[in-house]
Amino acid sequence: MVESCVIGSVRFIGSSQPVDIAVAQGRIAAVLPARNTHDDASATWVIPGLWDYHTHFTQWAYTLGRLDLIDARSADEALDMLRAHLAERRADGTLDPDQYVVGMRFRHSLWADDAQPTLAAIDAVTGDQPVALSSADMHCGWVNSAAARKLGVHVGESGLVGELEWFDAYCKLDKGPGAADELMRLLRNAELDAASKGVVGVRDYEMAENIDTWIDRFSQGLDGLRVQAGVYPERLQQAIDDGWHTGDELPGSHGLGHVGAMKMISDGSLNTRSAYCSTPYSGIAPETFGTLSYTPEQIESYMKLATEHGFDIACHAIGDEANTIVLDCAERTGAHGSIEHAQMLKERDIPRLARLGLAASIQPQHAMDDRDVITRFWGNPAGIPYAFNALRKVGTKLLMGSDAPVAPLDPWMAISAAVFGTESSDREPFQPEQCLDFATALASSTAIGRTTLKAGDAADLVLLNADPSTVRTPESMRSMPKHVVGTMLAGRWTYQRR
Repeated sequence: MVESCVIGSVRFIGSSQPVDIAVAQGRIAAVLPARNTHDDASATWVIPGLWDYHTHFTQWAYTLGRLDLIDARSADEALDMLRAHLAERRADGTLDPDQYVVGMRFRHSLWADDAQPTLAAIDAVTGDQPVALSSADMHCGWVNSAAARKLGVHVGESGLVGELEWFDAYCKLDKGPGAADELMRLLRNAELDAASKGVVGVRDYEMAENIDTWIDRFSQGLDGLRVQAGVYPERLQQAIDDGWHTGDELPGSHGLGHVGAMKMISDGSLNTRSAYCSTPYSGIAPETFGTLSYTPEQIESYMKLATEHGFDIACHAIGDEANTIVLDCAERTGAHGSIEHAQMLKERDIPRLARLGLAASIQPQHAMDDRDVITRFWGNPAGIPYAFNALRKVGTKLLMGSDAPVAPLDPWMAISAAVFGTESSDREPFQPEQCLDFATALASSTAIGRTTLKAGDAADLVLLNADPSTVRTPESMRSMPKHVVGTMLAGRWTYQRR
């Protein structure tokens, strides 16, 4: 930690008056009128450090070293990318026949009906090399026969492994000699990448023993971010027995790591047509409404257990019916925390989050990724998809994130999607009535819920050489990481542009 310093002559967004920010003992000691000023050409702006409120951080780190299939527009294109990846691995001698080759982020929900995954096609490309590909939303996998045998899963003609079975299988992919060292290298890269975008903290909902995992990581010097480590329902009782509560500091983290909320997945996802809805999916036969991952009674029981033992909840709910069930359970148990995603809400449920004191943890980039899928599979919705502004208007606290690796860990991408409703100036906004103003989007991406800093705040801040509040296009907002000149975490620089 830097004991003390003064960050001189910087401006808060939207302000022309420069200030000096004094930092001491990891906190903002004072914000004072600047003693020295610079002209506009050399101005530097300061914002609070950015947070990503929903990540699967290990899986995001892996995307920095694994095959990324996000740009594939068909199964054939995905397999062409896989074929090239395997050839490259063979050429450099890193292809181990006993280890899985893992790919990430294929989006078969956007592929034509005659361009879908098949077991025969992936087997033809891969042979006996075990290969497992994860969908962009991480709710299903596409595996070859060799990987299916090794994972102990059954696959039919599609080669697809469904949701709950895939969650279990995916956790088996990261075992093997040298895996721990490789992961630590990727985690350090991921922390630096995040800091270069102005990120100072994440909520991590990795499907793992997150508390012990992050205690170990901090002990190894992985300390580039603040981390709130989520606990899944099946591990909740053990966490309770071990004496943990939401907010407890993780030993050895020097105040950077804390126990997070109980993360529960109540239903599936839109892209796998498993988000639980009150009306059937359009264009799907046989008719389906999606699925619940737990019964309503189980959801309520876990919420009750969490609440009675000092845990917040972070409950994944995407379909409108899943959201109704989750809100009903929260109301009966007095649970506090957040609804994760809240992608489709019945109009009558929109005010309930604020009334129950629950935050909406939203991922605006998902709306950009899903806008075409919505018209395909939610053609007759009973609720409002991606109701960001409607939630804001009724006073719901918004927390913005990425769900990385489903979308990149990049708050500027989320802010751009929330503000402009489109990725391109050439395409009309998606649901412009649900777009947020910039100040709301930025504040929702910080720990303090503000766009400015004051004395007593943690010394978590970002220096920029451009004022993002003046940006007028989605492309410019998405390019804001190139304007980050420094990121400070608890009074020390985690990133400084050279």
